[in-house]
Amino acid sequence: MVATANVSRSLAAHGLEPSGRVFWNLSPARLYEESFAREDGRLVHMGAISAETAPHTGRSPNDRFVVRDDTTEGVVDWGKVNVPVSSEHYEKLRSDVVDYLNGKDLFVRDARAGEDQTHGINVRVVSESPWHALFAYNMFLRLEGSELEDFEPEFSVLHAPHFKANPDEHGCRSDVAIMVCFRRREILVTGTRYAGEIKKSIFSVLNHRLPDAGVFPMHCSANVGPDGDVALFFGLSGTGKTTLSADASRGLIGDDEHGWSDEGVFNFEGGCYAKTIKLSRDGEPEIYQATQMFGTILENVILDEDTREIDFDDGSITQNTRASYPIHYIPNAVLPSRGGHPSNVVFLTADAFGVLPPIARLTPEQAMYHFLSGYTAKVAGTERGVTEPKATFSACFGAPFLPRHPGVYAEMLGERLREHGAAVWLVNTGWSGGGHGVGSRMKLGYTRAMVNAALGGRLDGGDFVTDPVFGIDVPTAVPGVPSEVLKPRATWADAAAYDAAAEKLAGMFKANFEQFADQVSDAVKAAGPS
Repeated sequence: MVATANVSRSLAAHGLEPSGRVFWNLSPARLYEESFAREDGRLVHMGAISAETAPHTGRSPNDRFVVRDDTTEGVVDWGKVNVPVSSEHYEKLRSDVVDYLNGKDLFVRDARAGEDQTHGINVRVVSESPWHALFAYNMFLRLEGSELEDFEPEFSVLHAPHFKANPDEHGCRSDVAIMVCFRRREILVTGTRYAGEIKKSIFSVLNHRLPDAGVFPMHCSANVGPDGDVALFFGLSGTGKTTLSADASRGLIGDDEHGWSDEGVFNFEGGCYAKTIKLSRDGEPEIYQATQMFGTILENVILDEDTREIDFDDGSITQNTRASYPIHYIPNAVLPSRGGHPSNVVFLTADAFGVLPPIARLTPEQAMYHFLSGYTAKVAGTERGVTEPKATFSACFGAPFLPRHPGVYAEMLGERLREHGAAVWLVNTGWSGGGHGVGSRMKLGYTRAMVNAALGGRLDGGDFVTDPVFGIDVPTAVPGVPSEVLKPRATWADAAAYDAAAEKLAGMFKANFEQFADQVSDAVKAAGPS
């Protein structure tokens, strides 16, 4: 609908007095129409909408800034992740963004972040782009009726993807800028059409706010079994959070971002943002079905020009193709998206060196060590200059989204593990039988069998052996998995080559953990590789 006078007053509170039309909380169908009218997006076979975001087909971590002022000094962990920007630079960019948006038609989405009445926040997204407003509709919790009539935003996103920032004027590094101002309770996003910046910026806000309320914010997916047992899946992009949590035998609480309060786990979002490269109906049926539904946004996928059918195997634009859809498009979604305290916590890593066991049980101290390490590996070809597997350590499996020091979140995890006694598992969804280029990716069927066995308690009474390098306990048998798969050294044709690769990765773990060595107990320091 076109804005009413009340809506105009709401936008005026943001300094916006648009000369164009203002569209307020449009339905997905209307947002489709507005996108097509602007020749931005295409209708996909079976009803989804596709959009291209090149040249930015992923997050721009080097272009994220936090305003340094009295509200953030002494709280934010300044450094490569949280790059400070002055209030003056922020206000200059804000003024220019407001002037720019005032000359555009605007699409406003009012929503909620956090499926918890106490700890969630009201979010407003104001964008020049209708399909980005649809993204906000998909990804945040949807409000209706009186909730919208009485809505007051607690944090807002001014989204100007086609406005180019100026480093000389705005204190940024390029024409892309994602700036968070906690004093204004506002985020500016400029220069990038990649929709993930919208939700990740709000995730960072919750990561900043919730620890003060005693809530542990987590970059993880979550699901729940028939008996009410909740499982968390931590992991960086590409490790399998979305895939493994969307299990037909368990209810999906959420696929990416959650809070753990005194009452249990709750989803931050109302949707899923799944990677779709090489997606198949057989391998991931729930996610595949969601990509065939009206209202789903497909980013950077390749379509047949005649039929508009999707080629999920084609990564010619990017390997980071994505689908955004409401969580209820997954048949076994749990609504409302909440659960009890977790019984199991799973750390996912895609080890491209091929040396970590496919599943291992961690002690609480090992859990703290691996949580702070946040290890996965990039493979050759994923980034320019990467010619062999490259270890990536991202504290708490989500360093780019953590305004506070990683130790704050690690301590919260430790407290909850001690209080609720959850079992912790390290699962390698990466390579077996050799590193990338020699071995092969762990079969998804095997990984599902191992995870299901762990969550179902079928490993609790079994035998374990301790990995001699990484010191973690590996089960000797898992139903449905060949025993030799569980022994990474035995899967290599050259045992000496395995030993060298394992020693190399162990050294990387140790070098990375030096930054935390003086902040953890001796038991946690000793919980790493030998």
